[in-house]
Amino acid sequence: MTAAPRTGLFLLSPSESTGALERAVWAEQQGFDSLWIPDGGGKMHALTLAAALAMRTSTIRLGLGVVPVFTHSPAVLASSASALAHLAPGRIIMGLGASSHAMIEGWHGMDFVKPLTRVKETALLLRRMLDGERVEFVGETLRSKGFRLNPPPQTKVPIYLAALRPKMLELAGEIADGVILHLAPLQAIPKMLEHIAAGAQRAGRPLEDIEIISRFNVLVTDDMAAGREEFRKFVLGYYSTPVYNKFLAWAGFEQEAESIAEGFKARDRTKTEAALSDEVVDMLGVIGTADACRERVREFLQAGI
Repeated sequence: MTAAPRTGLFLLSPSESTGALERAVWAEQQGFDSLWIPDGGGKMHALTLAAALAMRTSTIRLGLGVVPVFTHSPAVLASSASALAHLAPGRIIMGLGASSHAMIEGWHGMDFVKPLTRVKETALLLRRMLDGERVEFVGETLRSKGFRLNPPPQTKVPIYLAALRPKMLELAGEIADGVILHLAPLQAIPKMLEHIAAGAQRAGRPLEDIEIISRFNVLVTDDMAAGREEFRKFVLGYYSTPVYNKFLAWAGFEQEAESIAEGFKARDRTKTEAALSDEVVDMLGVIGTADACRERVREFLQAGI
């Protein structure tokens, strides 16, 4: 049986490192099921902020959405998740992702290699650590010897994986408790669910056991032209990176992805922005009046989010 849909709130503008505390209390009072804390982006550190949010809330789930596996070792993730689980039992979700070339190689000066393997090994090793095992692990991208949480968390910390394309979607279906989607157009949802289901089938579990969430970029406005323009500028920061550019092409927008890549390489902002027509922007964003935005989100729910 499919679970009832739940509504979460992403902290998108963390000038809120102070305002986020008030925002979290407000979200809990308004009945949001979960609060999601992004990491990276030069704005906030999710693990740090989650501890503060745990102390100011009592029922809302707190999702780390998402923590890059290249910048946090499994031992750091396990220790952090355990501390958070003691502060907010049963409310912590550990969201993991590969991040992007721009962040890992550019900002952190690290090699962005074998992201699929790195995510898989981090998730598997983290689960063993959170279960209280003394780990002995040698993988392709990670190794750990003798680490043990003492004590491990008394409540389970679910592990969700951020995924865009087939291999990562199938990995999430195979080993994760949930999958986090972002900037996924409505028409791509069915084939994304097919890949998640294929991974789940390999592990011998039903798709219904996996919580599938999607981060929507919502702009409530009566000025569609201005709304589209603001959204266009926002998403081009994602689609100009190799990871998201390949995803955009795979999702059915090959020409748009190619034009964005060419415009970005040539530093031609006009060409880059022209790659996303109003029609395409409407497929990617949730923009319009409050009623229109609600209806748009309902379409995604009906598609399987």
